[in-house]
Amino acid sequence: MSRRTALLFFCLVLASIVIQMALLPVFVRPPFKPDLLLVIMVFIALRGSFEAGAPLAWLLGMLNDVCSGLYLGLNAATFLISFLVIKSVSSRLYADSAILFVLTVAGVTLAGFTLNLLLLVMFTASPGIAYSMFSDLFPRLLVNAFAASIVTVFSGFDCQVTSS
Repeated sequence: MSRRTALLFFCLVLASIVIQMALLPVFVRPPFKPDLLLVIMVFIALRGSFEAGAPLAWLLGMLNDVCSGLYLGLNAATFLISFLVIKSVSSRLYADSAILFVLTVAGVTLAGFTLNLLLLVMFTASPGIAYSMFSDLFPRLLVNAFAASIVTVFSGFDCQVTSS
């Protein structure tokens, strides 16, 4: 990754964290907040290299854990597993497709929900965790897909992430 790309990526992640953790909670109810770091991770998984993407996926998950107050490492594991699955099949797909990007974000939202629920049920003793997670699933799925569709409108979406 070049210095320009790394600086642009850093600014994008910083802006996403500020929007997701500081601005959106003031104006939007919790189930309707998009997971912008997940959208960035899916973009990296479809377009970036494995060497730079795997640590970035784990780092984005850790940032999501730190900023959201969940168990440390829960989203990091989910993001990394999702990245590895996407990366294993992305070479067989047309990764520049906007429809594929939106569907992948929706699929990773569902997969992340399933992995988080499985890990929380296995390692915690919270009796009402499944109900609270299920009540937020459908709005979160729609909002993440909408955020991904907005990303596809930007002019740089069809550019390949370079690793030089």
